[in-house]
Amino acid sequence: MTVATTTKAQEQVRQDSPLRPDWVIIIYMAALHIAALFALFPSNFSWAAVGVAVFFHWVTGGLGITLGFHRLVTHRSFQTPKWLEYFFVLCGTLSCQGGPINWIGIHRLHHLHSDQNLDPHDSNKGFWWSHMGWMLYKNPADTDIPRVTKDISGDPVYQFFQNYFIPIQVVLGLILYFLGGWPFVVWGIFVRVVAVFHCTWFVNSATHKFGYRTYESEDRSTNCWWVALLTYGEGWHNNHHAFQYSARHGLKWWEIDLTWMTIQFLQALGLASKVKLAEESKQ
Repeated sequence: MTVATTTKAQEQVRQDSPLRPDWVIIIYMAALHIAALFALFPSNFSWAAVGVAVFFHWVTGGLGITLGFHRLVTHRSFQTPKWLEYFFVLCGTLSCQGGPINWIGIHRLHHLHSDQNLDPHDSNKGFWWSHMGWMLYKNPADTDIPRVTKDISGDPVYQFFQNYFIPIQVVLGLILYFLGGWPFVVWGIFVRVVAVFHCTWFVNSATHKFGYRTYESEDRSTNCWWVALLTYGEGWHNNHHAFQYSARHGLKWWEIDLTWMTIQFLQALGLASKVKLAEESKQ
């Protein structure tokens, strides 16, 4: 059986398979969103706690998801020493968006089948589906993850982060409680986790619906400035789909890409090497 035939068979099975709710994920998401609402109580507010949330938004969403999970590991658009790679992956693990092996596998599958039926969050199924609806059901794509993560799935550090991402978050919560009590926990864990969730999900949903297209990328990806601001440069998504290997996503001078600036800083320190760039960004 050819690869093309196998893919068509998989697609037909998924079209015919009924959606089955994933109650573990549904309860997990509901609990985190409800816990974030405790920030509305005046007793849980302090500017220091807000500062902690903003700081960890950058650490987990910027250094972790955008730079670490996505550009460094998923696409290998640059290289760092292994200890630094593990640090960035730890930062991404603290986003609580599942373990790094699953996150990276799902994203690689998205690029393999962008806006097609085998895309885990196919934007043709609507904004809600691509934003978060796809996570609330048993995902047939999970069975494909081992096939696309062979480079990291055998690494014991990745396996540790994959299996213990929730206990790691609990440890961070205990540290924050010790430093600032419940306000630090509510804002530094729950509000921050939910905020990073939705910022990340906007890349799946909003940047396949709103914005402009510079390149024909054979999918619905767009460049969306406000998503780029929320996600440290990930909103230049059409550029990214056109040049998936590129460490730089903001290719025009006005397309601000904070993560690319961070990679340049790492280069200056000698901590980033073999940086891949789109041809346009070299001009």
